[in-house]
Amino acid sequence: MWTYLAKWVLKFRLPLLILTGLITVLMGYFASRLQLSYEFSKSIPTDHPKYQEYQEFRKEFGDDGELLVVGLQTDHFYTLPVFKAYTALQQRLKHIKGVESILSVPGAVNLVKDTVTSTLKVQTLFPAGLNDQATLDSAHRAFEKLPIYKGLLYNPDTHAYLMAVSLNKKLVNSPARTPLINAILDTLHGFEQSTQLPLSVSGLPLIRTLMSNRVQHEMQWFLLGSILLMAVILLLFFRSLSAMGISLVVAIMGVLWSMGTTELMGYKITLLTALMPPLIVVIGVPNCIYFLNKYHSEYLKGVGKQQALVAMISRMGIVTFMCNLSAAIGFAVFALTKSPVLKEFGVVAGINIMALFVVSFCILPPLLSYLPEPKPKHTRYIENATLQSFLERIERWVFLHRKAVFTGTALILVVAVAGLFRLKSVGYIVDDLPKDDKIYTDLKFFEKNFHGVMPLEIVVDTKKRNGLSGMKALRVYARIDSLSQTIASFPETGRPLSVVEALKFVKQAFYDGDSAYYALPNEFDGAFLADYLSPKSTAAAGGGTLGRLLHSFIDTARERTRLSVNMADVGTERLPVLLDTFQKRATQLFDTAHYHVTFTGSSVTFQVGSSFIINGLKESIAWAFLLIALCMLYLFRSIRILLCSLIPNIIPLVITAGIMGWAGVALKPSTVLIFSVALGIAIDVTIRFLVNYKQELPTHNGDVEETVRQTIRHTGISIIYTSLVLIAGFVIFCFSNFGGTKSLGWLTSLTLLVAMVTNLVLLPVLLVVTQPKRRG
Repeated sequence: MWTYLAKWVLKFRLPLLILTGLITVLMGYFASRLQLSYEFSKSIPTDHPKYQEYQEFRKEFGDDGELLVVGLQTDHFYTLPVFKAYTALQQRLKHIKGVESILSVPGAVNLVKDTVTSTLKVQTLFPAGLNDQATLDSAHRAFEKLPIYKGLLYNPDTHAYLMAVSLNKKLVNSPARTPLINAILDTLHGFEQSTQLPLSVSGLPLIRTLMSNRVQHEMQWFLLGSILLMAVILLLFFRSLSAMGISLVVAIMGVLWSMGTTELMGYKITLLTALMPPLIVVIGVPNCIYFLNKYHSEYLKGVGKQQALVAMISRMGIVTFMCNLSAAIGFAVFALTKSPVLKEFGVVAGINIMALFVVSFCILPPLLSYLPEPKPKHTRYIENATLQSFLERIERWVFLHRKAVFTGTALILVVAVAGLFRLKSVGYIVDDLPKDDKIYTDLKFFEKNFHGVMPLEIVVDTKKRNGLSGMKALRVYARIDSLSQTIASFPETGRPLSVVEALKFVKQAFYDGDSAYYALPNEFDGAFLADYLSPKSTAAAGGGTLGRLLHSFIDTARERTRLSVNMADVGTERLPVLLDTFQKRATQLFDTAHYHVTFTGSSVTFQVGSSFIINGLKESIAWAFLLIALCMLYLFRSIRILLCSLIPNIIPLVITAGIMGWAGVALKPSTVLIFSVALGIAIDVTIRFLVNYKQELPTHNGDVEETVRQTIRHTGISIIYTSLVLIAGFVIFCFSNFGGTKSLGWLTSLTLLVAMVTNLVLLPVLLVVTQPKRRG
């Protein structure tokens, strides 16, 4: 069949080139429309309870990821020049389109009771146009008598101050968010320059925007870098501009097809799909190397260019098809997971790795047929003395040192398995960033001074309308206060902000601002406070902090209320422990027959999403092994060959996992990805070796040892070349700013290096040792 296909491709070479070119132009058009994802990647299935709870929360109370925080640490905050500059900064930020509101020290207000009208009035603490130090000092003293702001807007122990900037939801989730964030950062930079005081900036809008922009930036540079690297390697191997050019044409066409497919599928660029273009280049070039190596090898036999091309297609067609199929399986199994972000990556990768075979098959042979015959310098790499010497050493190891091979492999596996027991599974929202990155250091500033900025939301449902109205509601609020105190007692979490804080603020105002009365009203207080808690009074205070608290922390039916907690980026290992502790305390306080307490927010969805991705990737490895094993069984029709093929590919994965354990590299979404990817690519080497072995076996009258020896000589050089190309291609990811991408680079390269060795040494040994006994 493949011989027929070879002749067919060469016969219709021009129509094939035109058709493939037109499809590429069309895909290029769709690729030009591909957009960056401006939403947090959805890692949780839409039917998962935690996803539904989070969407219900957002529908009821709004998004929890719209707040950007600005931090300042100085002992001179309440000096007139600094305070005026800080106040002016707030005013400039308010005028930026997309900034909804700002909560900060200069904008802080107090509540004052009006005994005549029985209402609460808002009083500005820091008057506009403040021009003397004495007035500022007086306002400062009044401000610090209000416990509601302590730990929220300032930390008296570290002299740190916080400004909370609320952003427009639509702009935050659109391409306009980059100009918005840039405008805010430029304004903050102006303050830093004029005052010589450094600011720290954090919050999910900033983290998401900057990381998304970096993803787009890295995709462009990695794509360019991978193309240039492949060009240099190809030129060094083949000493031919035409061979290099053809290979790069195939790779670039594959990139356009992958990006076009992404757009056609309705997907956007995420941290995972951004890896596809450089991956396509890295996977596509070895396809070309194998085809070219076979073409040159056949041509050196003196059969002529046409016959060499036919032999190249007929002999390497099935091999390349199966190799691309195994690599596609390694990626496509992600589509079997329940994580939407992994499904997208799996679908796009699986389709386009197979499309890469089509491009290679339809482009490479026709283009080669139009080029002149290879010159001696183009085929000189086949006779590389260094590699030939290396392959001779491998032969000696295979036939003279089998026990040493098995012993060495066993010892390495023992060390690797010991490392497996040290392997941990933990992820952080920003752990992919370097520790000296400003995003990371600024986040740590807020964790040190304000317990963090990652949102945790708790919803208390009374299960009845107006369950939070009247004097009986004070009992509910007392339970909420107890839960808040439990949460605030942990160093990783700040004091929860809830309607309880508003009630405490009201009580303090009722008792003439005495901070000793900043406490939850009891039933005795309630009799006197009733008028001040009426809708009339809260409406009068609606323009200030009380109004925001009462109306954004309780639903219109007065059935559900929320507690908002800022917490540190504690990671997927610590967060479940904290949530379990808080949940147990909530169960003690709220009878489940009458109340329902929900823990949600971006922190919870990240933790659940990370677990989903990690578990999904573990499942994908199992699926990859099963499907690849079935392909190998179909290809070779032998259980013996199947076992011989899988063992050299399992060992590199175990060794890599062991090294991760010893090196302290945790299992997380970005690192678990390595195993399926590496398996799908590394098995290519096995397929190429075994197909050649199977093709050579009849010519040597079934002599396994002689066939293995010849297979090492015939395929060894191309295996080494393609493995080095793949290793070099993945090394480029080591230059990423993201720790996960960097780990993907060096760990995948390591896995492929080990796989090259096991397939050139251990696989031949296994074939020889397990060969069936020949009858007399």
